[in-house]
Amino acid sequence: MPLILGTNSIKDTGYDVANSLRFNSGSSDYLNRTPSSAGNRKTFTISLWFKLSQISTSNINLINSGSYPPYQNDLNTELQIRDHRIKLVGGASNIIESGAFIRDPSAWYHLVIAVDTTQGTSSNRIKMYINGVIQTSLNLANYPSQNDNYAFNNNVEHRIGRSAGSGSNYFHGYMAEYVMIDGQQLDPTSFGEFDEDSGIWKPIDVSGLTFGTNGFYLDFEDSSALGNDANGSNNFTVNNLTAIDQSTDTCTNNFATWNPLENYYQSNTYSEGNLQVQTQNTSFTYNFATIGVSTGKWYWEVEYDAKSGGTDQPMIGITSTQPTSNDHELGNFPNDFAWYTDNGTGYLANNNTYSNVGFNAYTVGDVISVALDLDNNKLYFAKNGTWEKSGNPESGSTGTGAISITASASTPLGVYFPSVGDAINSQNATFKTNFGSPPYAISSGNTDGDGYGNFEYAVPSGYYSLNSKNLAEYG
Repeated sequence: MPLILGTNSIKDTGYDVANSLRFNSGSSDYLNRTPSSAGNRKTFTISLWFKLSQISTSNINLINSGSYPPYQNDLNTELQIRDHRIKLVGGASNIIESGAFIRDPSAWYHLVIAVDTTQGTSSNRIKMYINGVIQTSLNLANYPSQNDNYAFNNNVEHRIGRSAGSGSNYFHGYMAEYVMIDGQQLDPTSFGEFDEDSGIWKPIDVSGLTFGTNGFYLDFEDSSALGNDANGSNNFTVNNLTAIDQSTDTCTNNFATWNPLENYYQSNTYSEGNLQVQTQNTSFTYNFATIGVSTGKWYWEVEYDAKSGGTDQPMIGITSTQPTSNDHELGNFPNDFAWYTDNGTGYLANNNTYSNVGFNAYTVGDVISVALDLDNNKLYFAKNGTWEKSGNPESGSTGTGAISITASASTPLGVYFPSVGDAINSQNATFKTNFGSPPYAISSGNTDGDGYGNFEYAVPSGYYSLNSKNLAEYG
């Protein structure tokens, strides 16, 4: 199955998706709509792009309609991810479940569910496509009876990102290009195509499709009306989502986030599309981003947001080493480099040594800028827009104010990852990270040289945000 804009990348995708919507399960985010009249309940197509932030065996809801519990003669519809598989649940016994696993938090996936219960052949009544490929090796294949009606497209409540009943099972991640076609069973070529050069599945413009009575197209481009139907007037009501949840992390430009699969020896908490991480007070270890780099110049920002306990020991930096126990904090290894604060003094943490190299301390509310120059093997830090040690990230091989780092080719992983951690196991620390699509309000609006990202402070010339388009050009 082709990869979908994860660490692989396409610079020129042809059709670019501007925005996604970032759902945070902890905030009970969802969209809902009740159609005024029924559409076609036998024939319809759902298409959406999504990027998971929560990798869980529990039910993650993509869309559902009808009441709970479901009843068989009027099939409740629930499209979900459960046990790492896509499931279309209709009624008590009608379940179609993918054989493929969905568990990569660094990649965008495309899903098409094409339904036509009038078909005489049962396997033609529901077709599931992931990344442009029809799913024939299904884990479950309990098809509906011929001419069954689904609750989907009925004049009942439809919810995106939340299940029926108790309202649990909120989606945690990103959705983009959300389409429903009322009255047609379409294949994925109506929504995407394979890139000629890379073979990667990518989106195409869907605005020319016929959407039908209750069809909709959610492009999430209007931050003041995130549930707006770009095709017509089948708008969704927004619940607990605000303009800050509009993201530029999309299926055509994939941005870095924190990687919950790199949660070694700890149980850190991730939120806001994996851009916020809270360390736990039972271990020292650190977190990786989903994108690592070996060449080029890169920029990101981290807001140290909160702590609990009396000692303040946050760590922000880079790593090229995986921890091997729960007492390996960031800076434990030769290829870890972190700006570390302890009791009002700033240090460089590297190779299990804490050196006073002239760094200031930082505290709750400060925004730390990181500029990583892998062309000259230099690392720079700034606090609230001022570069430490009078640093100049644009100084090239001179490295004014820089920390010299090991060339990536000589490191254990061959790449450096952005990383955050905590050097004390008796408190929690919270880091909010801006890799270019911030999870918090900022007062400025700075982009990199290619126009990507939305940063609080000016991006140094020649440095770029960590996303798939920039990786294709500079990585």
